[in-house]
Amino acid sequence: MQEQLQGYLTGFWTILPNLIFATIFLVLVWLFAKFVGWLIPKLMSKANVRQALIDVIRMVAIAAVWVLGVLIAATIAFPTVTIGKILAAAGVGGIAIAFAAKDTLENFFAGIMLLLREPFRKGDFVECEDLEGKVEDITVRDTRIRQTNGQLIVAPNAMFYQNPVTVLTDGDLRRTTIMCGVAYDEDVDEAREVILSAVKGVDSVRDDVKDVQIFAQAFGASSIDFEVTWWTGSEPIDIRRSRDKVVAAVKRALDDAEIEIPFPYRTLTFKEPLPLFREDQDDSKVAAE
Repeated sequence: MQEQLQGYLTGFWTILPNLIFATIFLVLVWLFAKFVGWLIPKLMSKANVRQALIDVIRMVAIAAVWVLGVLIAATIAFPTVTIGKILAAAGVGGIAIAFAAKDTLENFFAGIMLLLREPFRKGDFVECEDLEGKVEDITVRDTRIRQTNGQLIVAPNAMFYQNPVTVLTDGDLRRTTIMCGVAYDEDVDEAREVILSAVKGVDSVRDDVKDVQIFAQAFGASSIDFEVTWWTGSEPIDIRRSRDKVVAAVKRALDDAEIEIPFPYRTLTFKEPLPLFREDQDDSKVAAE
C-alpha cells in the first residue's frame, strides 16, 4: 500500500509542472476569450449588423477559443493524450448529443441563416403557414410574432426557414382591391368616371405613385361589376383604413350621381298557378261567417 501511494506521489510530482503550465495557459485562454468577446461587438457594430447576429458570432467565437484552448491545455497537462484522441472520443459523444437535440440544433442553424440572409426584419409584417403578424424579435432559436389581435406567438425558426414566407411590408406600398357593382340600366363609362374620381379623392390613395385602375370585370347576377384597384400603405391597418375610406367615398359619389347600386333580384317561377287573395277580402269573408 505504501509503495502504491509512493508511486502516486511520484507520478503527481512528475506531472505537476505540466499541470501548472496547463493552468497558466487556461488563464491566458480566459483572458483571450474575454478580449474576443469585447472586440467582436465593436467591429460588427460598425458594419451595421443585427444585434442578434452579433451575439451569435460572439458566442460562437468565444466557444471556439475555449474548445481549442482546453484541447491544447489537455495535451500540455497529459503529453500522452493527443488532440486526435480527444476529438475521436468527443466525436462519438457529439453524434449522440446531435440526435438527442435534433430539433434544437435545427432551429439554431435556421436562426443563424435567417439572421445572415435577413429575409425579414424586426417590425415587418409577415405571413407563414397559418401565422400572420408583426415581427417583434428574432433570436437564434425562435421568432416572436405579435398578431393583429394582440396575441404573441413564439414560433421556431425552422418553420420560417423551411416554408414560404410572405413579407407584407417589404415595400412601402401595397395594392388593394374592392369590387363595386352598378345596375345594368346605368351608363358604364359614366359610372367608371364617378368611381375613379371618388377613389382619387381619398387621401390614403397613393395615385401620385401608382395609377388607380378600374375595370368592368364581370356581368353579375344583378349588376355590372367593377374591379377597383389602388395603392396605399403596406401595413394591415393602413389597408383597412384605406378600404374603409374608399368604400364610403364611392358610395357617396354614386349616390350623388344618382347611379344605382343594386341589391340582388330574384325571380320566382311556380309550375302551378298560385292563388292570391287580398287581405281585406279575406277579413270580410271571416266577418260574414
